[in-house]
Amino acid sequence: MYLKFEKIDDKIVTHMIGELDHHSAQEVRNKIDDRLDREGINKLVIDFDEVTFMDSSGIGVVIGRYKKVKLNKGNIGVCNVKGSVERVFQLSGMFKLISIYDSIEEALSNI
Repeated sequence: MYLKFEKIDDKIVTHMIGELDHHSAQEVRNKIDDRLDREGINKLVIDFDEVTFMDSSGIGVVIGRYKKVKLNKGNIGVCNVKGSVERVFQLSGMFKLISIYDSIEEALSNI
């Protein structure tokens, strides 16, 4: 899993590339948390456009970041969720908790 961060105004966009599974979950969690803490930002967009696979560990990563930003009175959105990753989101019920957007731009204007 490769992560690329982009700061846009008072938000961090995390572009994820690869598989979000039990092998990469801890590293992804640590890198996102570190970036949020260093920047002092509580608004996060996670871009799933280039995520090819996600398992239940990925659900944990997303829910954990949701809890972290909510504790800091922030917000989170995910975007470009499709295919098998979208199915994991649907089966887990995360759509009820976390807002899903079609694009980065839509997520940025709504969180």
